[in-house]
Amino acid sequence: QFLSLCAPLTREHPEVLPFLSARHLRAHPDFRGSAEFRNILGRLLRRVQGRRRKVYVYINELCTVLKARALRRRLPLHSLPHQEPQGASQCPHGACQDPHRYPGAPSQCANASSSHPGAPSQHPAASPRCSSTSSQHPGDPGASPAAQRRAGGSRRQIRHLEHLLRVYAGEIRRLQERELDLAELDSADSPYLQENRLKRRMMRIFRRLCQLKECSSLTGRVLEQRIRFRGTRYPEVNRRIERFINRPDAFPDYSDILREIRGASARHGLGLGRRQMENMAQEAFREVGNRLQERRHLDLVYNFGSHLTDQYRPGMDPALSDPELAQRLRRNRRLALARLDDVIARFAQRQE
Repeated sequence: QFLSLCAPLTREHPEVLPFLSARHLRAHPDFRGSAEFRNILGRLLRRVQGRRRKVYVYINELCTVLKARALRRRLPLHSLPHQEPQGASQCPHGACQDPHRYPGAPSQCANASSSHPGAPSQHPAASPRCSSTSSQHPGDPGASPAAQRRAGGSRRQIRHLEHLLRVYAGEIRRLQERELDLAELDSADSPYLQENRLKRRMMRIFRRLCQLKECSSLTGRVLEQRIRFRGTRYPEVNRRIERFINRPDAFPDYSDILREIRGASARHGLGLGRRQMENMAQEAFREVGNRLQERRHLDLVYNFGSHLTDQYRPGMDPALSDPELAQRLRRNRRLALARLDDVIARFAQRQE
């Protein structure tokens, strides 16, 4: 339905919809069938129907969501065949692997003095590539025992950390499914605090895994996208504000923006007056605040949710077929509203 609506609006650029379809096919199947994806798609569908001129903006937003949920695939690396010059049949370290054992692979050797497995060492008179720790074939008899232990230990560490991630994910699901009462909410070790600690540990483990696997730790979230600021006519001021607002957990106030403008004016000799800098800071602060707020809102929309509601469908409410459950829910709602009124009245009396 979304593609059929966008098709007549994107006739000038027919390559957009095939690109969107490819993004959709590369997304994780669980995400494509989730309630979160249907909610996002329904929201974008309503926006396209209301503001057809911004169809490319909404298509780009959908592509960003699908890219963040794309399947991670690792392609095998194939070495280019090369011919070894005569007189250079031996490895410089004398530990070359047998070419008949690994057909099609370049001759490699163990260089235990290097600490970077991905840094090849090239012989001056030969073209075979040498791996520093023989990580591709740790069982090679030509590799040193220290290199084999180092490669095997790294794989064991990766398996251990991946196992911890699975254990923590299961424990988080158990805490989310647990029934709570008001007494537990006041506890210093409530399930909410336990869940928060486990998620922080998972993030540390995830960053460590990315270091071991030598891959990026970016997840594709909207918060990780850099904000380009062009709100003033001075490039020096724009660059300084852009660096400031793209810091982690940055949400500047008016004084921060004014300080950055003053610093840029003093550093680059722009000669801006006090009143001019204040007006510029007010306009820049409004634009920066709106863009940061929009980015955080989109991140909340894309990531907010729980596995407890993934299988929910309209019309599947169990209270519709269970009168006792419906009565209990109505009773709990009346109790919650009464307690909320009591809290509001109590704090109103304190302010008086």
